[in-house]
Amino acid sequence: MLRSGRPVFDRTVNVPVSPSTRTKGMSDPRRATAVPARVRWAVESLGVRPDDQILEIGCGNGVAMSLICDRLVRGRITAIDRSASAIARASLRNAAHIAAGKALLRKVDLSALSLPGTRFDVVFAINVHPLWVPSAATELTIIRNHLRPGGVCRLFYETPTDDGRANQIAQRVAASLRAHGFSPVTVDAASPRLVGITGHAP
Repeated sequence: MLRSGRPVFDRTVNVPVSPSTRTKGMSDPRRATAVPARVRWAVESLGVRPDDQILEIGCGNGVAMSLICDRLVRGRITAIDRSASAIARASLRNAAHIAAGKALLRKVDLSALSLPGTRFDVVFAINVHPLWVPSAATELTIIRNHLRPGGVCRLFYETPTDDGRANQIAQRVAASLRAHGFSPVTVDAASPRLVGITGHAP
């Protein structure tokens, strides 16, 4: 996932990472079949359409990316992460989808993302901390600018306990989305620990 910090070099990754070039000791993500409940719920909540153009912020190991690619026909998902090792693992997991043109990976921090002329139907993130905080003005502006009119921003958060913190985060993020021109903005929950916030671009 993305973490706060200085921007990193923007580099498109369009060649799958072979096992021989992986970091020593890196496990093969293709062997991991279990999908976390938060990822499965998030992907189902997106309602992916075959032609959608999607941006994932903080793709991690590429689990959500893989599930989304299975639903795309002529659409494509662009996934970003500031971690080189995460990009390598996501590339390996999604090698077939990358080769088929359904997926593109970019090593870049959200605060440095610039894709002139590119607009997405859906932008989403799962547990990306910089989007929780009041200082996320730059990131939310970038998201809005990369959405087509009427496009959807979906932000998902899961907290370790059901102490009410998830709802507090959801309400704070919803207020930030409204302040940056998203309307309508709604909040839903899969459990007391797992919430989703949806904002529609003007």
